[in-house]
Amino acid sequence: MTRSKLLLLLAIAVVVAAFIGFDGHKLLTLENLQANQSALAQWIEQNLLIAVVGYAAVYVVVTALSLPGATIMTLAGGAFLGNFYGLIAVSIASTLGASLAFLVARFLMRDTLRKRYAETVAKMDRGISKDGAFYLATLRLVPVFPFFLINLAMGLTAMKLRTYALVSWIAMLPGTFVFVNAGTQLGQIQSTSDIVSADLLLSFALLGLFPLIAKFVVGFIRRRKVYAGWQKPESFDYNLLVIGGGSAGLVSAYIAAAVKAKVGMIEKHKLGGDCLNTGCVPSKALIRSAKAADTMRHANRYGLESVPVKGSFKNIMNRVQEVIAKVEPHDSPERYSKLGVDCISGEASFVSPWELEVRHNDGRTERLTARSIIVATGGKPAMPPIPGLAEMEPLNSDNLWELQEQPERLLVLGGGPIGSELAHAFARLGSQVIQVEMGDRLLAKEDSDVSELIKTQFENDGIDLRLEHAAREFAIEEGEKVVYCEHKGERVRIAFDQVLVAVGRAPNTKGLGLENIGIETLRNGTVPVEDDMSLRYPNVFACGDVAGPYQFTHAAAHQAWYAAVNGLFGQFKRFRVDYRVMPWVTFTSPEVARVGLSEAEAQAQGVAYEITRYGLDDLDRAIAESEDYGFIKILTPPGKDKILGVVVVGSHAGEILAEFTLAMKHGLGLNKILGTIHPYPTWNESAKYAAGEWKRAHAPEGILKLLEKLHGWRRGKSPTVPANRIKVTER
Repeated sequence: MTRSKLLLLLAIAVVVAAFIGFDGHKLLTLENLQANQSALAQWIEQNLLIAVVGYAAVYVVVTALSLPGATIMTLAGGAFLGNFYGLIAVSIASTLGASLAFLVARFLMRDTLRKRYAETVAKMDRGISKDGAFYLATLRLVPVFPFFLINLAMGLTAMKLRTYALVSWIAMLPGTFVFVNAGTQLGQIQSTSDIVSADLLLSFALLGLFPLIAKFVVGFIRRRKVYAGWQKPESFDYNLLVIGGGSAGLVSAYIAAAVKAKVGMIEKHKLGGDCLNTGCVPSKALIRSAKAADTMRHANRYGLESVPVKGSFKNIMNRVQEVIAKVEPHDSPERYSKLGVDCISGEASFVSPWELEVRHNDGRTERLTARSIIVATGGKPAMPPIPGLAEMEPLNSDNLWELQEQPERLLVLGGGPIGSELAHAFARLGSQVIQVEMGDRLLAKEDSDVSELIKTQFENDGIDLRLEHAAREFAIEEGEKVVYCEHKGERVRIAFDQVLVAVGRAPNTKGLGLENIGIETLRNGTVPVEDDMSLRYPNVFACGDVAGPYQFTHAAAHQAWYAAVNGLFGQFKRFRVDYRVMPWVTFTSPEVARVGLSEAEAQAQGVAYEITRYGLDDLDRAIAESEDYGFIKILTPPGKDKILGVVVVGSHAGEILAEFTLAMKHGLGLNKILGTIHPYPTWNESAKYAAGEWKRAHAPEGILKLLEKLHGWRRGKSPTVPANRIKVTER
């Protein structure tokens, strides 16, 4: 730290110490001001100029150093200086103090505050880059964050001081007037009858209504600003148009149709999206066939004779298609048409915030308008730019289901959920699987103990795991496909027959014409959604994989509710999406299911926690089914039964997790789970046993010792005499 910064820091420390030492925090209270009201009022009347200047100077210091008492100071300005002088003094002093705090943050605390308030600063950075001074005015008018935090955080941005000071002064003026005016009424309270006076009630009503009025005004200005240059149609073809017929699009359209809105859904391929056609449904069907093969191969676990697994891979893939066909009617155009949805086959691109150009699959083109539009175009498998990969004709989660011959040697790129699920399935079906992962473990978003258990299972099932291997180049050498990987500085050659790429997914935004309405995608390709799922314009929304941050079918459906309801009724009330309880499952064997914080996330966020573990090898049902492996790990605050997070690793983990998810959603603790009757013997009994482990660890030892003595006394036994020393007399 430089000398100038040290001197400034020392000066601030001296002022703060003086403030605390002279009980400034006690002086700046409403009770203290009212107690000294008469004396202060008399002195101010005789020394008005000194009072105003002195008051303003103190206000500047309090605001600049973010000391407690700014609100009381504002009320006091009205109480003792009146509306005119109070408003002038407070508006000037608050602006000067805010500007000084802004400069202090920029000069002295930039690095510290960026780290401590990273999330807040990130939001402000996005707002500044998009709306500049208007964003600051919004924060000042409708205090989303405390003013002292705005002062400090804004100092970390690139905003100019003069812009900051001018915008702050103008935007704080309405709120300053409301508070100063309320202060004038507080100063007039002489008896209990004054409390119900019309002037005082009006002032407090204005004080309470101001945030609502300011929010309405800001919203009105923002809408006018964002829609500037666009001509809104006088009438609309639809209440809601949905682009995309996957999970998010289907739920959005269903909700709109259910409340009798006129809704159209535009999809260029099949309804159902990735989940039905290339994702959840086919992969789970394949995994079930793989599990059946593993059961046959290890039938001796169940007292039967193990048999070699023989079968046609083509038949397995045919079964996958049959499963898709059985589920397909749930998402068919016929069903949704009966529900009242106009199912449109084609592609859509934005012409305006209310208008889409639709290119029908039959070649026709038309323009459709809607009061609200939802983008639900999903995602696609990401393809890394590795030299030679394209020449390998790589498989991915989209085209895998066209495969008719089983690869003898399958190279899987990626150790995340999709790569791990498919690698395990193909290994159990008999392929020689080589799984390549750049990181040092599988399922990197889970805790290390979870990754280690899955790694052990994969190795037991014959998967050749290549952790810390980065694929650098693909080639065909003497008719054989090979990949060269970098591993700890060495070049490793791996031969294979086919490669399956599972390194993540990329959002589908190409051809949507988002640039036509001024919407740019984020670095990861997703569109920038607000908390209400809107996209820049209050009537344009996005949900599902294209919006992020989760790429789960249930997350897409969750977001779709907010997008549809806000799209249809957002003019009356808007709902903010809630991700606090988001479960997910990786369908390896054993399954990995999680909701809430992991241990690693709790540590990274500085959340205090303790761990309760229950091993599924203790569960009777697991033992009966020879699947007695895995565990439940629960994070709770120290000494409390509130659930912060749960991970379940084992058979039926996804089903076991549901009880914990419900408990977290509705604020139920482990004591409630423990007090719930669970049928025996079931897998879900493990939730109760895990809660019991927490209870045992928090048993009240002092009370239990007293109870032990009480029970001994009631048996007529001396609590001080050990049971093995009591003489027994036979008669």
